[in-house]
Amino acid sequence: MIREARKDDLEAILELYCFLHEDSIPEHNEHLAKTWDRITDDPDHHLIVNEIDGKIISSCVCVIIPNLTRNVRPYAFIENVVTHADYRKKGYAGECLAYARKIAEQNNCYKMMLLTGSKRPETLHFYENAGYNSKDKTAFIQWI
Repeated sequence: MIREARKDDLEAILELYCFLHEDSIPEHNEHLAKTWDRITDDPDHHLIVNEIDGKIISSCVCVIIPNLTRNVRPYAFIENVVTHADYRKKGYAGECLAYARKIAEQNNCYKMMLLTGSKRPETLHFYENAGYNSKDKTAFIQWI
């Protein structure tokens, strides 16, 4: 079942993120609680989860960003695309991305963007199959 995250999903999402690039679950403190509240309370921040038998097995984030160009149409940014290792290559992340696209369309976005640090051909092929391309834009990152 594809849905947006609920307040009580925090622990399951943090556990899932260990399959992304995290090596541990962050300390449960006031900063984490405030950040989680900001995410779940923001109508433009969509944390999408794919749940099977009560377990969150895949997820992505879709943030709608207001914009003054392109006829004042927003754009969507996709981040933190992840699937639990035991559930990969079954289309679950693709379902999350399709749900994100529906959100972007409902918000009249003119484009969706995502970045990946992966150079693995199968990962790049996955994003191409989901409708993304790496030819239209060049991405630059500045780490802070």
